[in-house]
Amino acid sequence: MYDVIIIGAGPAGISASLYTKRANLKVLILYKDKSALEKTEWIENYYGFENGISGKGLYKAGIQQAEQLGIDIKKEEVTNIQLGQENRYIVITEKGSYQTKTVIFATGKKKNIPRIKGIKEFEGKGVSYCAVCDGFFYKNKDIAILGNGKYAISEANELINIVNSITILTDGKEAPEFRADNVKIDTRKVREVRGDNKIEQIEFDDNTTTKTDGIFVALGVAGGNEFAKKLGIITKKENIVVNENMETNIPGIYACGDCVGGLLQISKSVYDGTKAGLQAIQYIRKQNI
Repeated sequence: MYDVIIIGAGPAGISASLYTKRANLKVLILYKDKSALEKTEWIENYYGFENGISGKGLYKAGIQQAEQLGIDIKKEEVTNIQLGQENRYIVITEKGSYQTKTVIFATGKKKNIPRIKGIKEFEGKGVSYCAVCDGFFYKNKDIAILGNGKYAISEANELINIVNSITILTDGKEAPEFRADNVKIDTRKVREVRGDNKIEQIEFDDNTTTKTDGIFVALGVAGGNEFAKKLGIITKKENIVVNENMETNIPGIYACGDCVGGLLQISKSVYDGTKAGLQAIQYIRKQNI
């Protein structure tokens, strides 16, 4: 049982971990995807580095700082988060599951919208980004899942007992290891999705088509916005909605950094992570859990 599980190892997540660990809490950081900081070539506007520093260098230093403090850090992809007993949470990864009293999302800003003609136009008209949220509307229907990783498989498992059939569209990428009676895998590259008032057809690069009642987009690694929707956390556009204390509408769940929007800067992420960490400490002590 962890006191705090932080999803994300960028400036927001590491900052939250430093404060919660120093409060003598048991802390776990889970991360998988690359941070935007790691992809930044050079930084010259962050306090304390007179000659600047590479994004990769700063990212690595943050993780090392957390490790030296004794914080558990695991490079595992989070595939699901569930509400457990007594207001605890279960964070499920590709390798196992972990129980925690609080969760802090520090997942950054992810753009998982594919560059396929028609996807954006049919959002809410057959294109969905959340199996838990929208799966019921496709009961006994034939749907497709766009993706080829563990996130896509997780979405398939959510839908498998609801829909009639599932086609996993890898869009030309390597097929995942997944087998089920009502699931097939199509590795062809998708050119376009079409329909009148709702999505009806998928066209591939080889000029062939197939019918579908809906498409669930599950590209890459799931971000905080996807997990938030599954848990009933309020989101606005692509951001998790929080108050001034980084609290979501679900007790014990916080969000910080780029995933809550606002100024997308390291200094702001550090502040957000600090605030989220301090609020998690107060929550645990106040609840005496």
